[in-house]
Amino acid sequence: MHSKLSTNLIVFFGLVTNMIFSQKGNDTILFINGNSVITTITDTTNGLISFINLKKSKKIKTVDNDRIFSITNSKGEEIVYVYDTLIGNELTVDEMRYYIRGEQDARKVIKGRGGFWTNLLLSAGAGTTGSFLTPIAPFAVAGLLGLPKVKIEEETVSNPEYLNHDTYKMGYEHEGRRKRKIKALFGGCIGLTVGLGTFAILKANGYRILNYLGN
Repeated sequence: MHSKLSTNLIVFFGLVTNMIFSQKGNDTILFINGNSVITTITDTTNGLISFINLKKSKKIKTVDNDRIFSITNSKGEEIVYVYDTLIGNELTVDEMRYYIRGEQDARKVIKGRGGFWTNLLLSAGAGTTGSFLTPIAPFAVAGLLGLPKVKIEEETVSNPEYLNHDTYKMGYEHEGRRKRKIKALFGGCIGLTVGLGTFAILKANGYRILNYLGN
Protein backbone atom coordinates (compact mmCIF):
# COMPACT_ATOMS: atom_id res chain seq x y z
CA MET A 1 0.00 0.00 0.00
CA HIS A 2 2.74 2.42 1.08
CA SER A 3 4.92 1.35 -1.85
CA LYS A 4 2.14 2.03 -4.34
CA LEU A 5 1.45 5.42 -2.74
CA SER A 6 5.12 6.35 -2.91
CA THR A 7 5.27 5.35 -6.57
CA ASN A 8 2.21 7.46 -7.38
CA LEU A 9 3.72 10.45 -5.57
CA ILE A 10 6.99 10.12 -7.50
CA VAL A 11 5.11 9.97 -10.80
CA PHE A 12 2.96 12.95 -9.80
CA PHE A 13 5.91 15.14 -8.83
CA GLY A 14 7.73 14.06 -11.98
CA LEU A 15 4.82 15.23 -14.13
CA VAL A 16 4.56 18.51 -12.24
CA THR A 17 8.29 19.15 -12.62
CA ASN A 18 8.13 18.37 -16.32
CA MET A 19 5.19 20.75 -16.76
CA ILE A 20 7.04 23.55 -14.97
CA PHE A 21 10.16 23.22 -17.09
CA SER A 22 8.21 22.86 -20.32
CA GLN A 23 6.32 26.07 -19.55
CA LYS A 24 9.51 28.00 -18.79
CA GLY A 25 11.52 26.52 -21.65
CA ASN A 26 15.07 25.23 -21.50
CA ASP A 27 16.54 26.76 -24.67
CA THR A 28 17.47 30.39 -25.28
CA ILE A 29 17.44 31.56 -28.89
CA LEU A 30 19.39 34.73 -29.68
CA PHE A 31 18.30 36.33 -32.94
CA ILE A 32 20.45 38.43 -35.25
CA ASN A 33 18.31 41.48 -34.48
CA GLY A 34 19.26 41.28 -30.81
CA ASN A 35 16.00 39.83 -29.53
CA SER A 36 16.03 36.62 -27.53
CA VAL A 37 13.43 34.11 -26.46
CA ILE A 38 13.42 31.37 -23.81
CA THR A 39 11.64 28.37 -25.23
CA THR A 40 11.86 24.68 -26.04
CA ILE A 41 13.21 23.74 -29.47
CA THR A 42 11.36 20.91 -31.18
CA ASP A 43 13.22 20.55 -34.49
CA THR A 44 16.44 21.77 -36.15
CA THR A 45 16.37 20.20 -39.60
CA ASN A 46 16.32 21.51 -43.19
CA GLY A 47 17.88 24.85 -42.29
CA LEU A 48 14.94 25.69 -40.02
CA ILE A 49 14.45 25.84 -36.28
CA SER A 50 11.07 25.08 -34.77
CA PHE A 51 10.27 26.03 -31.20
CA ILE A 52 7.30 26.38 -28.86
CA ASN A 53 5.84 29.88 -28.81
CA LEU A 54 5.00 30.23 -25.13
CA LYS A 55 3.20 33.53 -25.74
CA LYS A 56 0.65 32.04 -28.13
CA SER A 57 -0.86 28.95 -26.52
CA LYS A 58 2.36 26.98 -27.06
CA LYS A 59 1.97 26.92 -30.83
CA ILE A 60 4.99 25.80 -32.83
CA LYS A 61 6.87 28.60 -34.58
CA THR A 62 9.44 28.00 -37.31
CA VAL A 63 12.18 30.40 -38.43
CA ASP A 64 15.12 30.24 -40.84
CA ASN A 65 18.59 29.64 -39.43
CA ASP A 66 19.64 32.90 -41.13
CA ARG A 67 17.69 34.85 -38.51
CA ILE A 68 19.41 33.18 -35.54
CA PHE A 69 22.81 33.84 -34.02
CA SER A 70 22.96 31.15 -31.35
CA ILE A 71 21.11 28.67 -29.18
CA THR A 72 22.02 28.27 -25.51
CA ASN A 73 20.95 25.47 -23.19
CA SER A 74 22.38 23.32 -20.42
CA LYS A 75 25.05 22.05 -22.83
CA GLY A 76 26.34 25.54 -23.55
CA GLU A 77 26.06 27.90 -26.52
CA GLU A 78 25.79 26.61 -30.07
CA ILE A 79 26.56 29.18 -32.77
CA VAL A 80 24.05 29.01 -35.63
CA TYR A 81 25.30 32.10 -37.49
CA VAL A 82 27.74 31.33 -40.31
CA TYR A 83 30.39 33.75 -41.52
CA ASP A 84 30.07 33.57 -45.30
CA THR A 85 30.51 36.60 -47.55
CA LEU A 86 28.89 34.73 -50.45
CA ILE A 87 25.51 34.82 -48.71
CA GLY A 88 25.92 38.33 -47.30
CA ASN A 89 27.20 37.40 -43.84
CA GLU A 90 30.23 39.71 -43.96
CA LEU A 91 30.83 39.87 -40.21
CA THR A 92 32.78 37.21 -38.36
CA VAL A 93 31.14 35.45 -35.41
CA ASP A 94 32.86 37.74 -32.89
CA GLU A 95 32.03 40.85 -34.93
CA MET A 96 28.38 39.81 -35.15
CA ARG A 97 28.28 39.22 -31.41
CA TYR A 98 29.40 42.81 -30.79
CA TYR A 99 26.94 44.06 -33.43
CA ILE A 100 24.11 42.34 -31.57
CA ARG A 101 25.24 43.81 -28.26
CA GLY A 102 25.10 47.24 -29.88
CA GLU A 103 21.53 46.58 -31.02
CA GLN A 104 20.53 45.45 -27.53
CA ASP A 105 22.01 48.49 -25.79
CA ALA A 106 20.38 50.90 -28.25
CA ARG A 107 17.01 49.19 -27.83
CA LYS A 108 17.16 49.71 -24.06
CA VAL A 109 18.07 53.39 -24.24
CA ILE A 110 16.63 55.00 -27.36
CA LYS A 111 12.92 55.73 -26.99
CA GLY A 112 12.33 57.90 -30.06
CA ARG A 113 9.93 60.24 -28.23
CA GLY A 114 11.23 63.32 -30.02
CA GLY A 115 10.56 61.80 -33.44
CA PHE A 116 7.16 60.57 -32.32
CA TRP A 117 5.92 64.02 -31.26
CA THR A 118 7.61 65.86 -34.14
CA ASN A 119 5.99 63.68 -36.77
CA LEU A 120 2.66 63.67 -34.94
CA LEU A 121 2.47 67.47 -34.99
CA LEU A 122 3.74 67.90 -38.56
CA SER A 123 1.49 65.17 -39.96
CA ALA A 124 -1.50 66.53 -38.05
CA GLY A 125 -0.85 69.93 -39.59
CA ALA A 126 -0.54 68.40 -43.03
CA GLY A 127 -3.75 66.43 -42.52
CA THR A 128 -5.79 69.53 -41.76
CA THR A 129 -4.98 70.94 -45.22
CA GLY A 130 -6.76 68.09 -46.99
CA SER A 131 -4.10 68.05 -49.72
CA PHE A 132 -3.79 64.91 -51.86
CA LEU A 133 -0.10 64.87 -50.84
CA THR A 134 -1.00 64.60 -47.17
CA PRO A 135 -0.52 60.79 -46.85
CA ILE A 136 3.14 61.23 -47.83
CA ALA A 137 3.91 63.39 -44.78
CA PRO A 138 4.32 60.66 -42.09
CA PHE A 139 6.67 58.61 -44.26
CA ALA A 140 8.71 61.59 -45.47
CA VAL A 141 9.20 62.98 -41.97
CA ALA A 142 10.04 59.54 -40.54
CA GLY A 143 12.66 59.06 -43.26
CA LEU A 144 14.24 62.43 -42.55
CA LEU A 145 14.30 61.84 -38.80
CA GLY A 146 16.17 58.60 -39.37
CA LEU A 147 19.04 60.33 -41.20
CA PRO A 148 20.94 62.06 -38.33
CA LYS A 149 23.73 60.02 -36.82
CA VAL A 150 22.95 58.29 -33.53
CA LYS A 151 25.19 59.58 -30.77
CA ILE A 152 26.42 56.88 -28.40
CA GLU A 153 26.57 58.11 -24.81
CA GLU A 154 29.14 56.16 -22.80
CA GLU A 155 26.80 55.82 -19.83
CA THR A 156 24.31 53.96 -22.03
CA VAL A 157 26.86 51.27 -22.95
CA SER A 158 26.55 48.10 -20.89
CA ASN A 159 30.32 47.56 -21.08
CA PRO A 160 32.73 50.44 -21.96
CA GLU A 161 35.04 47.92 -23.65
CA TYR A 162 32.43 47.49 -26.40
CA LEU A 163 33.26 50.97 -27.69
CA ASN A 164 36.57 49.61 -28.94
CA HIS A 165 34.70 47.57 -31.54
CA ASP A 166 33.36 49.19 -34.71
CA THR A 167 30.70 46.53 -35.20
CA TYR A 168 29.24 47.36 -31.77
CA LYS A 169 28.85 50.97 -32.90
CA MET A 170 27.33 49.79 -36.20
CA GLY A 171 24.72 47.71 -34.37
CA TYR A 172 23.94 50.52 -31.94
CA GLU A 173 23.47 53.06 -34.70
CA HIS A 174 21.43 50.72 -36.92
CA GLU A 175 18.99 49.89 -34.13
CA GLY A 176 18.88 53.51 -32.96
CA ARG A 177 17.89 54.77 -36.40
CA ARG A 178 15.40 51.95 -36.89
CA LYS A 179 13.72 52.69 -33.59
CA ARG A 180 13.57 56.43 -34.29
CA LYS A 181 11.96 55.78 -37.68
CA ILE A 182 9.37 53.37 -36.28
CA LYS A 183 8.40 55.69 -33.41
CA ALA A 184 8.27 58.66 -35.77
CA LEU A 185 6.11 56.76 -38.25
CA PHE A 186 3.76 55.70 -35.48
CA GLY A 187 3.42 59.29 -34.33
CA GLY A 188 2.94 60.44 -37.92
CA CYS A 189 0.10 58.00 -38.52
CA ILE A 190 -1.66 59.19 -35.37
CA GLY A 191 -1.13 62.81 -36.36
CA LEU A 192 -2.38 62.18 -39.89
CA THR A 193 -5.54 60.55 -38.54
CA VAL A 194 -6.17 63.50 -36.21
CA GLY A 195 -5.44 65.99 -38.99
CA LEU A 196 -7.74 64.34 -41.52
CA GLY A 197 -10.46 64.07 -38.90
CA THR A 198 -10.11 67.78 -38.20
CA PHE A 199 -10.21 68.51 -41.93
CA ALA A 200 -13.41 66.49 -42.31
CA ILE A 201 -15.07 68.39 -39.45
CA LEU A 202 -13.98 71.76 -40.84
CA LYS A 203 -15.14 70.85 -44.33
CA ALA A 204 -18.53 69.73 -43.01
CA ASN A 205 -18.90 73.17 -41.44
CA GLY A 206 -17.80 75.02 -44.57
CA TYR A 207 -14.20 75.72 -43.59
CA ARG A 208 -11.02 74.70 -45.41
CA ILE A 209 -7.48 75.41 -44.20
CA LEU A 210 -6.11 75.72 -47.73
CA ASN A 211 -8.60 78.47 -48.51
CA TYR A 212 -7.32 80.50 -45.58
CA LEU A 213 -3.69 79.83 -46.53
CA GLY A 214 -4.39 81.04 -50.03
CA ASN A 215 -5.87 84.32 -48.87
